Amino acid sequence: MCVCYINALLLNIILRRAYMEAKSKRTRCSNCGTQIIVPPYAHAIQCTVCKTTVYNRPNDPLDQAHDSIRHAASRFRNLLDKASNNINTMVGTMNNYPGAGSSSFGYHPQQARPSPSLIPISSHGKKRAVLCGVSYYGQRYKLNGTVNDVNCMKYFLIQKVGFPSDSILVLTEEESHPSRIPTKNNIRKALQWLVQGSQSGDSLVFHYSGHGSQTLDFNRDEIDGYDETLWPVDHQREGTILDDEINATIVRPLPRGAKLHAIIDSCHSGTILDLPFVCRMNRNGYYTWEDHGRQSAIYKGTNGGLAVSLSACDDHQVSVDTTALSGGTATGAMTYSFIQAAQNEPRLTYGRLLNVMRQTIRDSKTGFLTNGPITSLLNKVLHPKLRQEPQLSSSEIFEIYTKQFVL
Repeated sequence: MCVCYINALLLNIILRRAYMEAKSKRTRCSNCGTQIIVPPYAHAIQCTVCKTTVYNRPNDPLDQAHDSIRHAASRFRNLLDKASNNINTMVGTMNNYPGAGSSSFGYHPQQARPSPSLIPISSHGKKRAVLCGVSYYGQRYKLNGTVNDVNCMKYFLIQKVGFPSDSILVLTEEESHPSRIPTKNNIRKALQWLVQGSQSGDSLVFHYSGHGSQTLDFNRDEIDGYDETLWPVDHQREGTILDDEINATIVRPLPRGAKLHAIIDSCHSGTILDLPFVCRMNRNGYYTWEDHGRQSAIYKGTNGGLAVSLSACDDHQVSVDTTALSGGTATGAMTYSFIQAAQNEPRLTYGRLLNVMRQTIRDSKTGFLTNGPITSLLNKVLHPKLRQEPQLSSSEIFEIYTKQFVL
């Protein structure tokens, strides 16, 4: 079978699928926020995640025009990538060249089988953490510092903060158990485990080091029109994890008296937890809180607890791996600056923490490597102009220079 025929056949399949998707309507589950494709003429559909029945409203011409433009741009951008990857895989398989079509894939899913459960781990404790580092081994945008980030964070939580080692769940590609590989399904399960059974007095930590990106926001709960995403190792097959899902999984269930700290070292991560309030701080340390919650028809706060996100950069910025801060060892600039600030000043406030992290990154002028798959060229050409400023967002407003940072 010639490659030209495969190209034509695959393109025809993709175009037919795009046509059917264009006739369908996209909506969001009113309970968990998961995106749902509603078939033409369907009056109701059940959410595959939380099983809530979502009723389809009549199409609004203005909504259709708005969404059609955004869908067309998104489909066209994805079309070439999907065609290229699938053609390479098919040709490699037919010619019996092991791995010939998978040079850009580091994760190779096996035959469908029951998903392994998480390794038995303390199901409840006052301090629990999920540490996720994705390196994308074998992929063209491999990262070098993510496993180091996770190892450093684990040491910091155990030795400096007093987290029990059996209450820390680590996901990296270097783990031997299948349930500890940072696939989309495993990350989802880990986040569910993190908040399961949480009670007043609990301290929860979610640390992620890996790629992040933005995608068009179809439910219009974002001020800038884009959702933020995290990239599991199998994102090319299973897709990314939206900020809407992260919020529904670990923010909204958080009970009164419990606190959650997310430490996210990835590009475009400023509002990755979709928290209602974003702290905007200038270089002189003056700040104000922006209310992002009013943009969404869905409640994005907690069930009474406190959720705080410390992210590597603003939504429009990129984060970096660097060897400049740690004497030749690759680490995420955000993870390194966070650990250094937190352990050197044990009683620092949120405002002081944010300022120290920003200053540490600002002072380091060499050794930066981009932490985004399409920005390596920009880093070489525009390096002096690239800015990375760690961000703070929260489920509630507080005075950042008096509230002490405590994990």
